[in-house]
Amino acid sequence: MREPIKDKGRLEHILAAIDKIEHFLEGQDFESFSKNEMMYYAVVKNVEIIGEAANMITNDYRDSHPEVEWRSIISMRHVLVHGYYQISKAEVWDTAKINLPPLKAQIEQYISEME
Repeated sequence: MREPIKDKGRLEHILAAIDKIEHFLEGQDFESFSKNEMMYYAVVKNVEIIGEAANMITNDYRDSHPEVEWRSIISMRHVLVHGYYQISKAEVWDTAKINLPPLKAQIEQYISEME
């Protein structure tokens, strides 16, 4: 069972995974990312962590914060884990570069509101 008291911890896990992805991709372009398998899988693993942490956040918390596309985040994790052969490196790159920066800002705001 999910517990509200753990929501802050899950948000912190999401933020930590985003920070790792940003660190991994610092100074990289798509070409260098796509040629470096270790970097690719490091980013994929952290996107999976983001999705799993989002899935573990209570439904009440997710429902009260509909501005985040929780279902999309969780679905991305499921695709990476179960349909890994369907994901292109470009999709992972776009997720990291386009989708994660606004998510990070939102998660940082949520965490600060809990303190």
